[in-house]
Amino acid sequence: MNPQLQYRIEQFLYRKAELCDAQDWDAYLDLFDENCEFHLPQWDSEHTYTTDPKRGMSLIYYANRSGLEDRVFRIRTGKAASTIPMPRTLHQIDNVRIAERAGGELEVRANWHTLYHRLGSAEQFFGHATYHLRAEGESWKITRKHVLLLNDTINSVLDFYHL
Repeated sequence: MNPQLQYRIEQFLYRKAELCDAQDWDAYLDLFDENCEFHLPQWDSEHTYTTDPKRGMSLIYYANRSGLEDRVFRIRTGKAASTIPMPRTLHQIDNVRIAERAGGELEVRANWHTLYHRLGSAEQFFGHATYHLRAEGESWKITRKHVLLLNDTINSVLDFYHL
C-alpha cells in the first residue's frame, strides 16, 4: 500500500475522532456522505452478529446521514435525556488497513477504543470498524460505517459518539 495514502487515511480517521471528542458536530457530520449507512449490529451469539439490519436486530442503524443528524439535533436541543450530561470521550484508533473497492472507493478497517467519563464513572467501549470512503477533494467522505462492538454488555448509554 502507498505510504502516503496510508498516512492520509490515518489522519482522516484521527480527525474524525478528534471532532467527535470535541463535540464539533457540524464538522463531524460533514465527514459523512448524505447517503452513508451507519450500522452497529447486535450479536446473535458469542461469535455471530447480525449482518442484515433490515432482517436482524441492530444496536444502531441509520440508512443515511439523516439518522446521525437527528441524533445531533436531539443532543443539541436537550431532547436526548441519555446525553444529559454529555460524556467526555477519548477515541483511539489503530491497526488501520486499506483495500481498494470497485468504483474508486476504499475499504478501511481499523480497531478502535473509546474511553468515556460520565456522572463520575469512567467506562470504555472497543471493537472493529469498517469504513467505505470516497475521495472528495483533498479529503474523504464516509459512505458506510460498520462497527463491531466487542464488549457488548452495555452498562450505560450507547450512542454514535461512543464508536
